[in-house]
Amino acid sequence: MVLIITNKEDVHPTPVIEHLTARDMPFFRLNTEALMTDYQFVWLHSGGISDFRIKNIHTGLELRGSDITSVWERRPELPAELPVDCEPQVKKHNLNEALGFLRFLRHAIKDYWSIGSIANDRLASSKMLQLQTARGVGFSTPDTCFSNRKADILDFASRYENIVLKSIESDSVWDDENDREYVFYTRKVASASLADAPEEAFTQTVSFVQEYIEKQYELRVTVVGLKCFACKIHSQDLDDDKGKIDWRQGYDHGLKHEAYDLPSEIRLQCVKYLSALGLNFGCFDLIVTPSGEYVFLECNPNGQWLWIEDATGMKISEAIADWLMKIF
Repeated sequence: MVLIITNKEDVHPTPVIEHLTARDMPFFRLNTEALMTDYQFVWLHSGGISDFRIKNIHTGLELRGSDITSVWERRPELPAELPVDCEPQVKKHNLNEALGFLRFLRHAIKDYWSIGSIANDRLASSKMLQLQTARGVGFSTPDTCFSNRKADILDFASRYENIVLKSIESDSVWDDENDREYVFYTRKVASASLADAPEEAFTQTVSFVQEYIEKQYELRVTVVGLKCFACKIHSQDLDDDKGKIDWRQGYDHGLKHEAYDLPSEIRLQCVKYLSALGLNFGCFDLIVTPSGEYVFLECNPNGQWLWIEDATGMKISEAIADWLMKIF
């Protein structure tokens, strides 16, 4: 039985579930935000033996911990629903208890055959650790600085004509007054312009900056086990600046994707990188410079990949199903 720990809104499990179903492989989908409303569960430790059961009260499908053959941690969310509405502080307490149980359970099964890991994914999300690990397996990496001091950022930027400013955790903020979302895309900034920025622009947050590296094109490399699926992103072919700095801005401007034959050396570096961090899956963002150098930017240990499969036809979901069924 494959346990898929995810959320209701995520569409990524759908094609993988189709592959599992076609091969008669049983699965159980646990949508964690509905832990308290859609499931009944019990965990027991008795006579030196531990096991648990989870039942979907809508489908009647039941999972026993002892029947699990593999686990896919696919972006679980915080428990958010209770069967009966209650006073806000009580609700907060009860949902925190549900979250504690969920974390305990996920840690208890962390050593199962898996994609995704409560123990390793968060650790592997550190941009600092990512750059150190990437360098250790042979990748070229951009010079990088994190600081809350203007002097540090100015000193770093003085070495380059341009830098890029990135977010660390928050991809966006919601403006309630204007009912709109502001997305934090990577921004290219002229180093000389930073001197005029007020001190508060640096002391009120943590600045994450890197040297700006010229691009010939970009790559999104999805690695499942030992299989690498490389997608070439033609971000520099766009007619205007939308998407040239951050390809996410190019979706509505004719951004082209295609399958890419990754050199064996770069493929091996990707696999070594994941192995160094105890991962079986990762989505790499790489730059290929005008001179042909491959530069590591980051690796999302539980990144999005379905849009790559849709755009290129590469069989990523099938590879995930293979891994979960231990076919590789």
